[in-house]
Amino acid sequence: MIRRTILALAALVLSACAHEARAPAPSSDLATERTVSTGVLRGFVDANAGAYVWRSVPFATPPVGDLRWRAPRPPAPWSGVRAATAQAPWCPQVLSALDGVGKGQWGKLVGQEDCLYLNVYAPAMTADAAKAAHLPVMVWIHGGSNVWGRAAQYDGATLAAEQNVIVVIVQYRLGPMGWLAHPALRESAVTPDDASANFALLDHVRALEWIRTDIAAFGGDPGRVTVFGESAGGHNVAALLASPRANGLFHRAIVQSGSFRSEPLEQAEGFDSDAKDTGRAIAARLVGGASVTGAALRAVPLSAIYDAINTGPERESLPRVIADGVTLPREGIESVLSDPAKYNAVPTILGTNRDEMKLFNALNPQLSRRALGVFPQPRHKPLYEAMSHYPTRNWRATAVDGPAAVMVAGGNPNVWTYRFDWDEQGAFLLTDLSEVLGAAHSLEIPFVFGHFKLLGAFDRFAFTNANAPGRLALSDLMMGYWARFAATGDPGGAPAWTRYAATPDAPSAMVFDTPHSGGARMIVDRETQPRLITDLFADETLKTDARRCAVFTSMADWNPEMVGMDGGRCR
Repeated sequence: MIRRTILALAALVLSACAHEARAPAPSSDLATERTVSTGVLRGFVDANAGAYVWRSVPFATPPVGDLRWRAPRPPAPWSGVRAATAQAPWCPQVLSALDGVGKGQWGKLVGQEDCLYLNVYAPAMTADAAKAAHLPVMVWIHGGSNVWGRAAQYDGATLAAEQNVIVVIVQYRLGPMGWLAHPALRESAVTPDDASANFALLDHVRALEWIRTDIAAFGGDPGRVTVFGESAGGHNVAALLASPRANGLFHRAIVQSGSFRSEPLEQAEGFDSDAKDTGRAIAARLVGGASVTGAALRAVPLSAIYDAINTGPERESLPRVIADGVTLPREGIESVLSDPAKYNAVPTILGTNRDEMKLFNALNPQLSRRALGVFPQPRHKPLYEAMSHYPTRNWRATAVDGPAAVMVAGGNPNVWTYRFDWDEQGAFLLTDLSEVLGAAHSLEIPFVFGHFKLLGAFDRFAFTNANAPGRLALSDLMMGYWARFAATGDPGGAPAWTRYAATPDAPSAMVFDTPHSGGARMIVDRETQPRLITDLFADETLKTDARRCAVFTSMADWNPEMVGMDGGRCR
């Protein structure tokens, strides 16, 4: 019996995400017909939330042929009524276990370059009512390390219908198609934006330009646009904050588990790096011994581009979010946060989850094992906890408290921060999900969207009937804060979510949790790298400096500024 259960669970896990691609398109509904600047769209009515939905709405001309590695151009008009019910084709990306496919398909290239589409979700209303609605607009930028992900993974129907907002979910170019720095691309630029290395960031800008022109047809207010995103999506929101090209296109920002780091142009191109996947190294492999020109690079088949790059499980060496001097300042994102005149200093929310790293550590065979080949368990609980706790605190120091302090000290008082703590998954067979995952990376997304689909087949074990009352109440609370912020520029609420204060003894962050675990509440807690390193080397649960140094090294590998902070203990 247990063997059949395990095999069935494994099959469910492998097929979970496939439903996203196989689901048939719903029938269009005449009530959803809307006219935008390029033509007429007809969407459908969501069967669960009652929201109106339009999928695969083109916001740019397909970036193919001579438009590959150029700034996106506005979309061409169409004649007749365009059906907006089917999900858009994915942008090029490489399949992995996260896609719910068999191991034999991991590493397979899928998607197509014609992929710049967005989905719109709106409360049910007539076309005439939409023109007069002027609802706040929430623009979601998906995560996936900027190499993976698509609009079909997210459902904004509940958030739109219950909070009376317009939700827009944007697809954008990924991996080497979205982020590539090479002199040949700059030299072949037709427009100033073509000289950028951040083509994905320009996709976000183009989507925001489309929203400015056309969102009123769906009921949206182009003067109240909030960009929000998680992980790489949060990183891209941070880039939009620093980008002069995005000036005036959005009015609030939410960075969920993001980053404010950016890669120097010289390093991304390869003039200041010998990494395998710099722009120069990739270009040289693409053209062989021929001269590297913009035309030559644009003529290379898509499959050859992916054959030429590191397509390992994380593809972590690919440059992305590049300080190119066009879409981002050459000094990097962090360099402008101290002066509101140098970045888009809109009201901003920054936050992380209490156990960010547990998602990654649960997949790390050095830290976890699979009981009966399926169920993740920590190999050494104290080390597993430390490898989760301290790098997560460092994430908070660099992506929340550090930027918040700089922004507030520089003259932008409209900054709020949070920590997401929900960990009530409980145990399933041989795995205690509350222990192994806890409040892991990305787990806040279902609460923000009010739509509990995140972990594929494991959703039924994480989001159970037993934890439903507290979970749904917390989701309603969080959706309310996010929507109120989108509407007014202040999350407000009860309990009151107050601004990040410059004084160290004042409440600085909102904790999101259920009443069973203390409820939503403001706390006094500011994270810094020196503080967490002091705590690490005093941590008696790790027993030895070898284990403490393993934790420290795992952080310093990703954060060069930490090198030397160990006081010479980890030579």
